[in-house]
Amino acid sequence: MYLHGMTAPSSYEGRILDIKHATIYRGDTCVFEDLSFVLEEDQHTAVLGPNGAGKSTILKLLAGEVHAMPSDTTSIRLFGEEQWNVWDIRRRLGMVSHDLQHQYMEQVTGLKVVLSGYYSSIGTYGHQQFSYAHIARAHSVMEDLGIGFLTDRRYAAMSTGEQRRCLLARALVHGPSVLVLDEPTSGLDLTATFHYLDLVRGYMRKGKTVLLVTHHIHEIPPEIRRVVLLKKGKILQDGEKKAVLSDKNLSDLFDCRVVLACANGWYQALPG
Repeated sequence: MYLHGMTAPSSYEGRILDIKHATIYRGDTCVFEDLSFVLEEDQHTAVLGPNGAGKSTILKLLAGEVHAMPSDTTSIRLFGEEQWNVWDIRRRLGMVSHDLQHQYMEQVTGLKVVLSGYYSSIGTYGHQQFSYAHIARAHSVMEDLGIGFLTDRRYAAMSTGEQRRCLLARALVHGPSVLVLDEPTSGLDLTATFHYLDLVRGYMRKGKTVLLVTHHIHEIPPEIRRVVLLKKGKILQDGEKKAVLSDKNLSDLFDCRVVLACANGWYQALPG
């Protein structure tokens, strides 16, 4: 899908993700049937939908954890390639998910959380090697995010917001071009939410492409122009944020009466 008024590129150059006519199962459940979806570089995009819409399956597809059913009409390309090394792809993506936050062992320190981003692992292990440059980079990213004081703190002793910023540093440490965020402010209080979203906006201004997957409308920063509404494995709407985010569209998406409020480029859903 493309923004209204845009034309499809003539090649795969500049595309992060290109899915054509994909059918995807998780276990015995068909999550997507005949899914087509394109994500371009520098096209900040929010995928918005209720629980069960298929949002997490898109993330697992990016991470190489699920695959489409083989078919003559199906193709999936990541960064223009139909065949790829999953570890190479993960180095080009920085992923932060709500699930990831609960997978870390309690005793892992903040620095090791960040260093694990080099290997896309949960924590660090003895066989992994980190150069002086790797460690210096990890310290630098932590300082940039205001969490330098968490270097030696155990993960279990951090607040939810501190854990989330450590995971953002983990996603950024290897210099990815794309940030993939899954409900990034879930569980954060108001101050931590505002601070975290401000950090994300800063990296968008620095040239990182952001794919935001959420059911929280208030998480969508003003810089995101494209919104995709996803429900039960189907794309209901895909286009300019101002056109897609309407009372009717969101009421249909969430099966309840929704009234939108907007201020300074931010949106919030209110009960109708």
